[in-house]
Amino acid sequence: MKSLADGLVVLVAVLHLYFLVLEMFLWTKPYGRRVFGLTAEKAQLTKSLAMNQGLYNGFLAAGLGWGLLAGADGHVVKVFFLSCVIVAGVFGAATANRKILWVQALPGALALALVCWAHG
Repeated sequence: MKSLADGLVVLVAVLHLYFLVLEMFLWTKPYGRRVFGLTAEKAQLTKSLAMNQGLYNGFLAAGLGWGLLAGADGHVVKVFFLSCVIVAGVFGAATANRKILWVQALPGALALALVCWAHG
């Protein structure tokens, strides 16, 4: 069960690294604009906000990585960062785009449930 839980934590961390790349490096590129439904003008105007958002996603991924590398002591770290992922996903769904609930909060919640279950 721990392997499955850690595998899902890895998936959530990789998703957040993907979000980092999208928001920090691809926001104004055709792919990034298509993913977020932005015009070239709006993407350029919001580029610095997106880069900041991407950086925070990188911190979430780093925290999950830290929890995975910390072994048995990493349980609390994983719980904390997965909780942050869920809160960010729920807030993003409420304020920006409902899709964030499914793309960010749901994987985080599933990972959190498995991490807690595996820890007993």
